[in-house]
Amino acid sequence: MKKIGFIGIGKLGLDCAEVMAEKHEVRGYDIYPRTSDSVKVCDIDELVNESEWIFIAVPTPHAEGYDGSVPSSHMEPRDFGHDAVIDAIQKINSHARSSKKVVLISTVLPGTTRKNFVPLLDAKHQFLYNPYLIAMGSVKWDMVNPEMIMIGTEDGDWNGVAGELKDLYDTVMQNNPRYEIGTWDECEAVKIFYNTFISAKVGLVNMVQDFAMKIGNINVDVVTNALARSTMRIMGPKYMTAGMGDAGACHPRDNIALRWLAKEYNIGYDLFDTVMHAREIQARNLALFLVEQAKQHGLPIAIHGKAYKPDVPYCIGSYSTLVGYYVKEAGFDVKYLDPLADDPADVISELADSAVILWAHDRKITYEYTGDQPETEPYCEIPQGSVIVDPWRKLVDMTGLTVVHYGNTRNK
Repeated sequence: MKKIGFIGIGKLGLDCAEVMAEKHEVRGYDIYPRTSDSVKVCDIDELVNESEWIFIAVPTPHAEGYDGSVPSSHMEPRDFGHDAVIDAIQKINSHARSSKKVVLISTVLPGTTRKNFVPLLDAKHQFLYNPYLIAMGSVKWDMVNPEMIMIGTEDGDWNGVAGELKDLYDTVMQNNPRYEIGTWDECEAVKIFYNTFISAKVGLVNMVQDFAMKIGNINVDVVTNALARSTMRIMGPKYMTAGMGDAGACHPRDNIALRWLAKEYNIGYDLFDTVMHAREIQARNLALFLVEQAKQHGLPIAIHGKAYKPDVPYCIGSYSTLVGYYVKEAGFDVKYLDPLADDPADVISELADSAVILWAHDRKITYEYTGDQPETEPYCEIPQGSVIVDPWRKLVDMTGLTVVHYGNTRNK
């Protein structure tokens, strides 16, 4: 049995504390009067000093008018409020007479813990970021039946205090959940983007509903039920590896055409423009990273793969050429390596000297749904001294070559 304290026993914290109290000795503190049959409500000094684990379950509220209950998209963006978390940390610092394991379960944006909270906490304590996937009305059930449990530490290591927290949760869980261990920043990102994926999903199905109302002869449920049953690409893990952008003869042009349809039927908004604009800016970001590497190493730029995917010749809708467009816009020349490309412009068969190379084609990523695939073989010999930028983060270090995993900044 562990000694556990909850700072914040309101609409979220109290139910969570009472779940823990079924197996452990739990104390709770709140700035407002609270009562519980299973959690000992006490003052902050007793809670801090009689608890080995201290869970911070205080609000990180929106500013007034930013909760979505009234229009807010026109307003200046703002971060969550952090005052209650900071106050809880200061209380722990002031009262603790020994080291504590401090666990924040409130939702915050990526980078917040490392920047705003950990520097305030006395170094003798250990800090974990552990956001919950909980909905009001079913807090207790959600807590012991989560889709996953996220545990964030400074370096994302499974060992040490992260493993101890997992062991603690194992005593109360009912559904044998999966555990996702990462850095503070990674777990902040998992939680917030989990929520935004849901928001995007709801927005997309309601967009189909709007088109049904405008166009006629469409039952939105027929459309969305067909999509919901599409478990290979839409409702499955496919397309969940960040890398090169959406490409080919269908997807980009479909979104471009749907921009016209949204305007034609006066839907009132244009998600397709946002998707296509984001695609272009993402390509520009990657291009500027290649330029940065080229400047740093004094090397030219090449892109390994010009067609929109490996093993086909088609350059229509190619993300490689979109990245190349922005490389040229930044004032750098770019060459492509691709023996199948049906557009021969700027395509070369070999590299005479070392270069910064974007590893655009990865067969295993592209065709993984068809079964085991061989690794993509280089389209030519890669000269020693080259820098390979791998947006798929699959290549391993090779003698004489520098491999940069684009999208992984954990070791920066």
